[in-house]
Amino acid sequence: MAVCPNGHDSASDDFCDTCGMRIGGAPPLGGSVGSSSASGAASAWPDPAALVSAEPCPRCGTARSGQFCEACGYNFSGPRFTPSAPPAPSAPPPSTSRGYSQPTPAPAPAPGGYSQPTPVPTIPPASVASPDSSLPYPQATWTAVVGADRAYYERVQAVTGPEGAAVAFPPYCAERRFQLVGNQMRIGRRSVSRGLSPELDLTGPPADPGISRLHAVLIATPDGGWAVLDPGSANGTLVNGSEIGVGDQVTLHDGDRINLGAWTAITVHRG
Repeated sequence: MAVCPNGHDSASDDFCDTCGMRIGGAPPLGGSVGSSSASGAASAWPDPAALVSAEPCPRCGTARSGQFCEACGYNFSGPRFTPSAPPAPSAPPPSTSRGYSQPTPAPAPAPGGYSQPTPVPTIPPASVASPDSSLPYPQATWTAVVGADRAYYERVQAVTGPEGAAVAFPPYCAERRFQLVGNQMRIGRRSVSRGLSPELDLTGPPADPGISRLHAVLIATPDGGWAVLDPGSANGTLVNGSEIGVGDQVTLHDGDRINLGAWTAITVHRG
């Protein structure tokens, strides 16, 4: 049994059965691969001990003991393998668990030990609501005050004769106020059968029998004021004691008085 340069017993006398090292010297030129020189001849291969101490496996670091690494199978006689540096770990993506994101790192402190103040976000000023753009012109505050007018009642009684005597002046008439809004406000008496519901409902009590279902209309004017129009009432409409024509639009001023029916008076106030 032959002994290899590493001291292994080998049944083969040319290459070691354990480590693969050649046993004996290099074969002579023209000789067969299986032939060997006499025992004790100098080996043409480098000293295995020098290989082991000088060349660890570049792949796994195991000490070399032959042509192939016993741990990972690296071929020492093949192309040289230069391990590259491992790639730098990339920053982890923001956490999306439960909808939370990674916290923003705090700013580095400024020289002197004082930290930089956190910038305060700028809040835009609150928008101011613009006037109602649905109206064709600006509106002032107007109020209509409804009550009973004794002087007007007596004037009506003087021109109506016996028929007017049947209508009595109300012993009590509570004053009512209506704020004028929108583009127009109708004056009259409510009628369920006709589907009429005027904005200035003078149904009562007390009820003025001389007021038509749709007696007059208050119309907003471009300058912020109001005007009155009689669309064709049965008993007519007066402004400051003067009767207005049917279909005529009469501009109203602060303190003007509208008379209609048998004793009703509507005084308009601005502001």
